[in-house]
Amino acid sequence: MSHRDVSRRLLGAILFACLFAACSSRSGAAAPADTQGGEAHGTETQGSLFRTGVVSVSPQNVAAASRGLPDFAGLVQQVGPAVVNVQVVEQPQDDQDEDQGGGGDDQDNPFGDFFRRFGIPAPQPRNFAPVRGVGSGFIVTQNGYILTNAHVVRNATKVTVTLTDRREYEAKVVGMDTRTDIAVIKISAQGNLPVVTVGNSNTLRPGQWVLAIGSPFNFANTVTAGIVSATVRPLDNGDVPFIQTDVPVNPGNSGGPLFNLQGQVVGINSEIYSQTGAYEGISFAIPINVAVDVADQLIKTGHVVRGRIGVTIQEVTAATAQNLGLPYPRGAAVASVEPGGPADKAGIQPLDIILSVNGQNVVDSDQLPSMIAQIRPGQSAHLQVWRDGRTIALDVRVGVLRENAEAANASGGPSGSANANSIGLTVRTLTAAEKTQLKTRGNIVIVNATGPAMDAGLQTGDVIISINRMPIADITEFQRAVRSGRDWTLLIQREINGMPQQLIVTISAQ
Repeated sequence: MSHRDVSRRLLGAILFACLFAACSSRSGAAAPADTQGGEAHGTETQGSLFRTGVVSVSPQNVAAASRGLPDFAGLVQQVGPAVVNVQVVEQPQDDQDEDQGGGGDDQDNPFGDFFRRFGIPAPQPRNFAPVRGVGSGFIVTQNGYILTNAHVVRNATKVTVTLTDRREYEAKVVGMDTRTDIAVIKISAQGNLPVVTVGNSNTLRPGQWVLAIGSPFNFANTVTAGIVSATVRPLDNGDVPFIQTDVPVNPGNSGGPLFNLQGQVVGINSEIYSQTGAYEGISFAIPINVAVDVADQLIKTGHVVRGRIGVTIQEVTAATAQNLGLPYPRGAAVASVEPGGPADKAGIQPLDIILSVNGQNVVDSDQLPSMIAQIRPGQSAHLQVWRDGRTIALDVRVGVLRENAEAANASGGPSGSANANSIGLTVRTLTAAEKTQLKTRGNIVIVNATGPAMDAGLQTGDVIISINRMPIADITEFQRAVRSGRDWTLLIQREINGMPQQLIVTISAQ
């Protein structure tokens, strides 16, 4: 075959392939797509800069597309009208307040909301004009009750609520609770009011989608979305187990609702973690279960009563769980029990681990204070407690939490000869006078801590009450206890801010 014949046949094959491809394109049949890399393949429409055609995707992406990502449009249309803009006028601050850090209440500054929550001084108006601020809220009843944050309406002389349909009302502050940062305000409106549906924040799980609606920087009904990172995240105190999300929240979002995909309110947006005053990827919401409990009491009685059982608690570490025979770290470890308190009367002991309250698991120790606080004083709390390698059930009659409870002071320090041991502790026996002065039931005091003991956080002056749940009466029992294994859980008494407190410390041998 000549070179000319080869060239003709090759040219004919190329023309045939081109004609076949053109026919396939016109008839709507798609050529097989290159699936590597998930790239888009297709033809360019004449006069357009965009490609159209077939997109090849991996099987995983096809499955994700069939499930679908959230479309919030319908949800926003449904729940958005119940979210309100809250405008506040406050009394102007004077020079004395400014000197004492009161400048954090300036809400003419767009970051005023953030300043108040995190104590960062903000510029103070020098002409003492009324201070104006903005926040968010949501309507929970047809007769006009609205939930928001306490820090939004605190010190307010006038509160104005604006709905999405531009109806505007002056609101009355019904009550507020600064410990949980919850406030209830009320408007008197003619006609039907849009209301939210309250959900159950206890059912939230990390990874779930959530939606926030509010008025950041006074842009009313702004919608942002993200996912839940944690459902129990303590911040300022133990009263609120915050929901942590990555929903973009900024000053002005405070008091606005956090919705799940079913359109139910599961939280109230309250705080942000930021070094600039604006959103940096982490935001916090008050669980709606906490908010509803507080709001109900504010509406009915004007104040909030919280439950208590009279214990101090600590986190259950992996070492503590292993040493106390708990299969895995969970619950709240009891460090001390108030003599004569509800827990003491029910038989709770130091080194008990509270696993559940009224059937709800205590996954983390930070959950327990809020769980107990929501139980009405006088009611019984059914506890599951881990002790001596088994679970026992105890019923505790909940008492009333005193807002400013104080503990007795103790003073005095150890002195005298010491006894050394292999885990880094040098200890001695307390005298009778020292025991009385320290008001302790322990007999052994730490003179020096080094090595594993120091790494575990033990300090000079700590009084050892028990080791691995065994009371330590003297040096001999102490030495016997530390020779008994390679992990030791100590119940100690330590003076903190002038007050004796019991702590749980676990030492692991190196």
